Amino acid sequence: MTNLPSSTRTIPEVTPVPRHIAVIMDGNGRWAKQRFMPRVMGHQRGVETLREVVKTCRDLGVEYLTVFAFSSENWRRPADEVSFLMSLFIKVLEREARRLQRENVRLKIIGDRNRFDDELKKCMLDAEQLTAANTGLTFTVAANYGGRWDVMHAVQSMLQHHPELALTFTEEDLHPYLSMSDAPEPDLFIRTGGEQRISNFMLWQLAYTELYFTDTLWPAFDRAELEKAVASYQRRERRFGRTSEQVQGMTGKGVAGA
Repeated sequence: MTNLPSSTRTIPEVTPVPRHIAVIMDGNGRWAKQRFMPRVMGHQRGVETLREVVKTCRDLGVEYLTVFAFSSENWRRPADEVSFLMSLFIKVLEREARRLQRENVRLKIIGDRNRFDDELKKCMLDAEQLTAANTGLTFTVAANYGGRWDVMHAVQSMLQHHPELALTFTEEDLHPYLSMSDAPEPDLFIRTGGEQRISNFMLWQLAYTELYFTDTLWPAFDRAELEKAVASYQRRERRFGRTSEQVQGMTGKGVAGA
């Protein structure tokens, strides 16, 4: 398993186009409510938006896209909405897996699958296996996922394999057991819908990620909105603990648009 650089241990390469974009797709229910529709209609429209965002990321040259589809806290939502989301997840996996395969997109699903029923777990596995050999964009869906769960699960798994690390271990020891161990840390985090928090998403991996918040509701987040987020990223100076003078003295090492 590749041991990718940590932003707290080394200075990652900064590229004009973010290699990895992470997204919280917020605002589906509110989008539907504004149109006097049931909340579930917003989720259905959100799937269409996600399809467009995947395509745009491919066109822009983004290598990794990770989206928060269902958090470990989302089980607190009304039972009928949760049931609909599970059914929608199955339908989307069955319908979209072959599309992703044709487009050379690798699908990966992270999170605790224990709470999902057997049908959904099988759909997840089938979709991942179908696209496993693809070499284009890696599209990761976080489902029943939480950042704290990720770290706790990683520590538990590491200690199962290496009990001798119980008293002391390093980032390098823990890294292979994190859900996103095969991807670089996100360069850009996007949250739609007007809220400005990360809501237990990729807590470990977002340490030095550039954060972008927009009032646009997820179903309305189109190609132009994504390009706007990337343009904002390109204006950022990524210092990783250094001074601005140091970054300016190393062109291309810290300025995203360089």
